[in-house]
Amino acid sequence: MEFVNLKQRYKEKNNNPIERLKMEKILVTGSSGFIGMHLCRALLNDGYVVMGIDNMNDYYDVSLKEARLSFLSDYDNFTFNKINISDLQEIERVFNEFKPEKVVNLAAQAGVRYSIENPHAYIQSNIVGFTNVIEACRHYDVKGLIYASSSSVYGGNKKIPFSVDDRVDKPISIYAASKKSNELIAHTYSHLYNLNTTGLRFFTVYGPWGRPDMAMYIFTDKIRKGKKIPVFNHGKMQRDFTYIDDIVNGIRASLENNYSCEIFNLGNNRCESLMDMVNCIEKALDKKAEINFMDIQPGDVPKTFADIGHAKNKLNYEPKIPIQKGVPKFIEWYKSYHNIT
Repeated sequence: MEFVNLKQRYKEKNNNPIERLKMEKILVTGSSGFIGMHLCRALLNDGYVVMGIDNMNDYYDVSLKEARLSFLSDYDNFTFNKINISDLQEIERVFNEFKPEKVVNLAAQAGVRYSIENPHAYIQSNIVGFTNVIEACRHYDVKGLIYASSSSVYGGNKKIPFSVDDRVDKPISIYAASKKSNELIAHTYSHLYNLNTTGLRFFTVYGPWGRPDMAMYIFTDKIRKGKKIPVFNHGKMQRDFTYIDDIVNGIRASLENNYSCEIFNLGNNRCESLMDMVNCIEKALDKKAEINFMDIQPGDVPKTFADIGHAKNKLNYEPKIPIQKGVPKFIEWYKSYHNIT
């Protein structure tokens, strides 16, 4: 399938006349990222005025980020600025010019394993950058900040499922520590400055336009090419795989409710074996995987499982897509994006 047809298939064109726009201004950082692109598209179709910012770094293939951005650039109610959130002067310029009413901070240096090799990148983006954004929210009278946290904050917790009431003071990666820092900073700003903040702990998000460094993308690519896939902890890994549409619905609900100071788990409320995910990929590709079983990697955890009771009660959050339905959707996109018949 050619790229232009892919674009028509996955982009819902915004046909709202200008008078029907909600006109509420929302700033989305990390707008060319996986979650950011899907969120922006949903908000634009809802009629919000959205500004996206992204530094378009080369942590993974920039062309994928550019392709995501191309889906958003056709909307009249979307603008984009290529900036790094760790650049305070540029952040202040954007807030002063756009004057957002709400902000969704999704920009971050991602990846647990890369954080072990390059911790400075995580401090700059996830702590310095986050502080720049939340400080701008305070000074420019933003009504509410929604920010991405992560299931990684639960670290080596043994209690399953993970609850927002659990202690999260023993992270086992720099990435997890940076995300916990965001939660502490946000809580402090809510307390000191009455800034509404909502932190969302995402659990293993997947779906069309996903990141190439994530297991589902890596496995799909290698299985299709007949290469061995690396399966850590000798296949005894379990994850709460959460489809992108469910995540976006959780973010939208957080924007609408705009609580004074909250943290929610956004997962699928299912703990599933990594091998079950592999089986779904094999079925969708109609090809068996060659597997290289390996030891668990530093910074990784063997099991994640979200208790979403708090999100259900306060956000009406109800995930709907199991991996048996979500994985084929990802494979369909993967084939289309790479022009594979």
